Amino acid sequence: MSWLETKIPKAAITVVRMATRLYSVPTISCDHCKHSIEGEVGRLAGVAQVDVDVAARTVKVDGDATDEAIRNAISEAGYDVEGETAAS
Repeated sequence: MSWLETKIPKAAITVVRMATRLYSVPTISCDHCKHSIEGEVGRLAGVAQVDVDVAARTVKVDGDATDEAIRNAISEAGYDVEGETAAS
């Protein structure tokens, strides 16, 4: 038994699995777009991290926020989601 296992009761340990979603947003063209989308999506409950790749025109979201909430946040920022290109 490790030192950590002696200090933290098993009942107190929770494993959380987060999804990673990658969205295609073809109208991303600059750092302003990046910051707008990251700001809107980053405010959502359940979002652990959001990264916008301007060159690839994608938005990667880690967390357990719903697909609908993420799409709505991107739309609120003023951009259209073309599709979800990958999920895990």
